[in-house]
Amino acid sequence: GVQQSPVTFTNPILPGGFPDPSICRVGNDFYLANSSFEYFPGLPIHHSRDLLNWTLVGYGLDREEQVNGAINLTDVMSQDGIQAPSLRYRDGTFYIIATCVYRPPGVQDGTCTNFIITASDIRGPWSQPHVIEGAPGIDPDIFFDDDGRVWYVGTHVPDKPNFGGEGEIWCQELDLSCWCLTGERHYLWRGACHGGVFVEGPHLYKHEGMYYLLVAEGGTGVNHAVMIASSDKVIGPYYPNERNPMLTSRNLSYDNWVHSTGHADLLQVPDGRWFMVLLGIRGDTGPSLNRRSNMGRETFLVPVEWEREPMEWSPLGPHIHHLWPVAAPGTGRVERSGPVPLEGTKQRGPHVFRDDFESPELHPEWVFRRVPRRGTFSLTDRPGFLRLFASPQTIQERATCSLLGVRQRESDFVFRARMEFSLPDDDDLAPPVEAGICLFQKDDNYLACTVARLSGVPAIRLIYKPPGGEAQNLGSAALLSYRGGLLFEVVADSEGYTFRYSLAGRGRRGAAGRLERLARIAPNLIVSTGYTGACLGFYCTSNGGIASQAHFADFAWAEHRARPRLSAG
Repeated sequence: GVQQSPVTFTNPILPGGFPDPSICRVGNDFYLANSSFEYFPGLPIHHSRDLLNWTLVGYGLDREEQVNGAINLTDVMSQDGIQAPSLRYRDGTFYIIATCVYRPPGVQDGTCTNFIITASDIRGPWSQPHVIEGAPGIDPDIFFDDDGRVWYVGTHVPDKPNFGGEGEIWCQELDLSCWCLTGERHYLWRGACHGGVFVEGPHLYKHEGMYYLLVAEGGTGVNHAVMIASSDKVIGPYYPNERNPMLTSRNLSYDNWVHSTGHADLLQVPDGRWFMVLLGIRGDTGPSLNRRSNMGRETFLVPVEWEREPMEWSPLGPHIHHLWPVAAPGTGRVERSGPVPLEGTKQRGPHVFRDDFESPELHPEWVFRRVPRRGTFSLTDRPGFLRLFASPQTIQERATCSLLGVRQRESDFVFRARMEFSLPDDDDLAPPVEAGICLFQKDDNYLACTVARLSGVPAIRLIYKPPGGEAQNLGSAALLSYRGGLLFEVVADSEGYTFRYSLAGRGRRGAAGRLERLARIAPNLIVSTGYTGACLGFYCTSNGGIASQAHFADFAWAEHRARPRLSAG
C-alpha cells in the first residue's frame, strides 16, 4: 500500500513571549511555566495532554497582595521582575521557585529575591511567596531527592571569578517547614567552557542512580547553549559531558530560522521517552533587520534520547561509560517541524483569540505592564463591554497606566477591535483624552493608534515611540463624521503593518463603514530586543490631565488571528 507520511507538529509549541520554560508531568498531564518579568499577572501556567496544544490555566502570581511586598510588580523596571521559574510536583503539591529582580528608583544595582509559591491545584489559588533568605543570585531550582531531602540549586557570581561574566552553580539543603536553607553550601560547577559566560538556569535530575545538572550558558543571545554535567552524588563533584554543548545554535548560520536556543528543561513522558523544552528566538525579520521577531523568546520542543559513552577513557574525570541525554539526536538542532511526540495526537491550527467580554471576569490572556491601579477597567459597568478608564499616566518607565494586551503569537497577524469612545467637549482646552488600540513592546517602544479631539476636531492618529527616541506621528486623519464608534484593524505581513479604521455605529453590532487606510509602516518597529515579546491591546489616557470616571472607552470585542510563516526553516 501507499506509505503515509507521519503526522508532524510545528515549533514553537508555545508561540509568543513565553521564555524560560519549565515543565513537569503529573500522570498524563503536562504543565508548563514561563518567566513574565514586569508583566502582571505573573508566571503564566499552561496545561497540555500531548505536549503540542497548550491551554492557559492560570498564573502563579495573580493577586496584588502577592506582588506588593518583597516580590514587587507595582513599579518594577522593564526587564526586571519575575524570572526563570522551575515548576515541580511532589506528593500532591505543585511548587514554583523563581527570582524577582527589583531596583528601587534611582538605584542602578537592584536586589534578587528568590521565592517559592505552592498550590494543591495547578489552577490555584497559589500561596503567598515564601522568600528564601540568604539565597544569593538568580534562576533557582528545587530538587526532591529519593531519600526525602529537598535541595535548593542556585546561580551566583563566584567570589573569585576567572573572567568577567563567570557564573557558578551551588546547592544547599532546603527545609520546607520553614522555607529556609540549612546545612553546608556546596559549589557544583562553573560551566562547560572556559570563557563560557553567564552559567545560569540550572535544573537537577536523577536518572538511573546518577545526578544530572543541566544549565544554560553563553547568555540569552546568539551564543546561548544547553550544557550538562553529572555526578554520583547530589553535592558533586560534577563532570561535564565531553560532547557539550548538548544543544545550541551558536554553530549554525545567523540566518538559521531560530537562534539563541537554550535555557532548557527535561521531561519523561509516560511511555519512558524523553523530551526537552527550551527557549529560542525566531529570525523572522531577516538579516537586514537583525534576525529577530516581535515575539522575542518563545518555547520550543525537541526529542531526547539517552546514549552510553563508547569511549574507553576520559580526560575530564573518572570514566564509567556514563549515560548522557542527546537532544534532537537526528539533526542536533531545533527543527521547524517534526513527528508529533505522542502517537494519535494532532496540533491545532494557528492561534486565534477572540474576546466578546461577556464574562464578569477578565479573560486570562489579557496582561498588564505591572499591577494595574484599582478601577482601571470594569466588565460590569456595561455588561458585554470592557470599560477602560482614562488614567493621567502615559506609557513610560515604572508607570502604571490604562494599558492591557494579549501576547502577539506570530510575526504575521490580523488584530481587530471595536471601540466606543465619547470625546470630552472641552478637550481642546486641556491635554487631550485619547483612547484606542496599542501594540507595545516596552515602555519606550510602542505603536498607539488612538482617537482624540485635536484642535477641536475628532481625529485618529498613529503614534510611534522608538526606543530611546521621541514619539513620532506616522499618520493621522480627521473624523468629521465621528459619532463615538470606531473599528480598528491591523494587518501585519513580512513587508509591514497596515493600519485601517472604519467609523461605526454605537452598540455591539452597530454597522461599520468602509475601512480606510491610515498608515502602512515597516514591520520592525516593535521588534523584541529584550526579555519579553510584544502585546496587542487597548490604551486610554488623559495625558497628564485630570481624568474623571466620565472619561473612558468601551470595547465591544477584540480579535487576534495569527498567521504562521510555514515556509521558514
